[in-house]
Amino acid sequence: MIQVSDDIQAVKQLQETHQKLKKEIQKIIIGQDQVIDEVITALFSKGHCLLIGVPGLAKTLLVTTIAKALGLKYNRIQFTPDLMPSDIVGSEILDDSRKFKFIQGPIFCNFLLADEINRTPPKTQSALLEAMQEKTVTAAGKQFQLEEPFFVLATQNPIEQEGTYPLPEAQLDRFMFNILLDYPSFQEEITIVEQTTGIKESNVSQILSSQDIIYFQNLINKVPVNPTVLKYAVNLASTTRPNRENTHPLASKYITWGSGPRASQYLIIGAKTHALLNGKYSPDIEDIKAVAHPVLRHRIIRNYQAEAEGITNDMLIDELLK
Repeated sequence: MIQVSDDIQAVKQLQETHQKLKKEIQKIIIGQDQVIDEVITALFSKGHCLLIGVPGLAKTLLVTTIAKALGLKYNRIQFTPDLMPSDIVGSEILDDSRKFKFIQGPIFCNFLLADEINRTPPKTQSALLEAMQEKTVTAAGKQFQLEEPFFVLATQNPIEQEGTYPLPEAQLDRFMFNILLDYPSFQEEITIVEQTTGIKESNVSQILSSQDIIYFQNLINKVPVNPTVLKYAVNLASTTRPNRENTHPLASKYITWGSGPRASQYLIIGAKTHALLNGKYSPDIEDIKAVAHPVLRHRIIRNYQAEAEGITNDMLIDELLK
């Protein structure tokens, strides 16, 4: 359990813990420094992550490694076309005394890996909606409270379209960050191959407890934000919305739907966490810019013209940040 005398000491403790956590994860995961930073930022911000990358980029390994380092109760659900909502939240069974008894599903944990989330129909994906937003599960006519902290990390393969279902916008909006994984560099790949084809084994040590994570999450909520930074975040989110008074010209040209108020909220909470992890006591505009891409990229829906001209969401965000 974290024990410090004041908030200044707590911030220093958070920075030290962040470095230890990264070091532990990097025993197993080679490269992907930005991805690791973004997942940790989302975790301390009470946010969920959607990891998008081609097969073989260690998406699942990254999640399991982080779960071990955090010492959280961890469950994995392999999403398939025949998965049912009851396979996620649980179901009622008839017990020996001929009474119905609710058996909790894998969603009752601290850290849930939704592997290949786009392989299951929207009906089943929707079983996550309530849990991700309200931290509750309604089943068998009763509402169950999920244990804090609760964190969903979903993976998605961007290239294999056969047998996949696009995530509904309501589901996408529940994710704080949309994180893109890229191929490792040449040198990183050499290190990966050396480590995974030999006999060397690395064990991940637990760095944090669930109480420590909750403590740091509450600490981040207390961080003050300058009104100028707050206005910048709200303005950035609102410039993505077509046909508004402060719409960016490119949004009118290339965007069908822009980001909602949840984007503004996540820009601020993400900037707070980014500031604290990087030695600051309050976020500035650079911290907003640092989290803008993962917050906004799945909240912008491009029109046909943008797709025809090869304009990506990240290219649009780059222009908005200018």
